Amino acid sequence: MFSDVLHVSWMSSDFTALCSSTRGQHCKVTQPPGDVILTQGQTATLKCTSSSLNEYSYVFWYKQEVNSYPKFILNYYRGEVYNSPEFVKDRFDAELKDSSVPLMIQDLHVCDSAVYYCALREHSSRS
Repeated sequence: MFSDVLHVSWMSSDFTALCSSTRGQHCKVTQPPGDVILTQGQTATLKCTSSSLNEYSYVFWYKQEVNSYPKFILNYYRGEVYNSPEFVKDRFDAELKDSSVPLMIQDLHVCDSAVYYCALREHSSRS
């Protein structure tokens, strides 16, 4: 019974270390505090918000399992999602919703239990 339970977490504080700006301005990424307990087959939606998100922002998502380093899942830029080969788009996806680019994990597996991080890189439209 309990082998089907997943524990999905994400950063629980305002995080500026995973934010960089090419415009010399301060940017701030917020992931709401929380742990989510779900079962196999369900869908998880993990939020990542920033007041400085715009069409030129790069948003990155990472997964960190116990005693391991963060692994790149995907990045979102200008309406396109680029997934790491290990994290297929059928299960891992993201889209811009207001000032947030949430990570959606469909058809959860027990191996999805981990801590998830988002990061933002601001980019102006000018070269």
